[in-house]
Amino acid sequence: MYNKNGIFYFLLFIFLWLSTQAFSQHQSKACETYIENHKYLAIFHMLKYKIPASITLAQGLLETSAGMSKLATKGNNYFGIKCHKDWKGDSMSFTDDAPNECFRKYNTVEDSYYDHSIFLTKRGRYAFLFNLEITDYKGWAKGLQEAGYATDKGYANKLIKFIEDYDLYQYDDKNYLASNSETEKENKKEKKKEKENKPTVVKKPGRTFSYNIFKTPSGLLYVEAKAGDSYETVADALGFKDKDLVKYNDAPKNIYFPLNKGDVVYLEKKKKKAEIPCYYHIVVPGESMYSIAQLYGIRLKNLYKMNKKNGDYIPEDGDQLKVR
Repeated sequence: MYNKNGIFYFLLFIFLWLSTQAFSQHQSKACETYIENHKYLAIFHMLKYKIPASITLAQGLLETSAGMSKLATKGNNYFGIKCHKDWKGDSMSFTDDAPNECFRKYNTVEDSYYDHSIFLTKRGRYAFLFNLEITDYKGWAKGLQEAGYATDKGYANKLIKFIEDYDLYQYDDKNYLASNSETEKENKKEKKKEKENKPTVVKKPGRTFSYNIFKTPSGLLYVEAKAGDSYETVADALGFKDKDLVKYNDAPKNIYFPLNKGDVVYLEKKKKKAEIPCYYHIVVPGESMYSIAQLYGIRLKNLYKMNKKNGDYIPEDGDQLKVR
């Protein structure tokens, strides 16, 4: 005779195993969806604030259960940041280390990402992290735990596991955009205009390219200036007409206009609006309308127009500007 108890436990084991597999697949799908929806936002903040995109994505996955936690769905809080004494915005109660703790509440996901970047860059206890290589995700994960970002003693290991399980380290490579950028569809009229305004390349025998060409999330081609560059030197090296580069970058009509090392030089006409998830830009010290337009790949005149500003406007720290 067969053992009824044995069959019962065998069937129970099979049921639990299938349930575990189903839950695991559901969780994996949620993580993949979260990454797909937020990877370009994380890369954007990496380029601007020097925080590895892999770390930002891993923290978001961990802190919000892949965007499904109450903090995320009700308060757009994607990084588990509590109110603290200096917080003046909206808040919500959530039980974490203690019952009904005060957590920050945001209007949009973009606001949460921005506050996360400011939180890490403005607090002295995290300053040492910015001495690490942008690709040192293990150092960043361990450093966040050491600096007390979370009370969980396994926090660093959990971040590293997310990064390695989902290959998040690939987003720390600036060349990722050049080989994997996804552009939004444009209407036929806009496509025709962009085609008409493609740069004219002047072909010269023996010309060699001495710059790495990158691509923004919206598909704009650009290079980074070297020390001592001007639009004249970049145009000459890449085989472009001087006047084209000046026009594409909203620069003063002077091909000898000096560039700083690392400045973005677009190789085609910029967009009328930003094509990333951010709707607004919060001005930080040292920024100008020109630098913001270059940062987002927006035509300068359109940035002024979107914000109903004239040419005399000078942005101040904390100003909120529309970028799309």
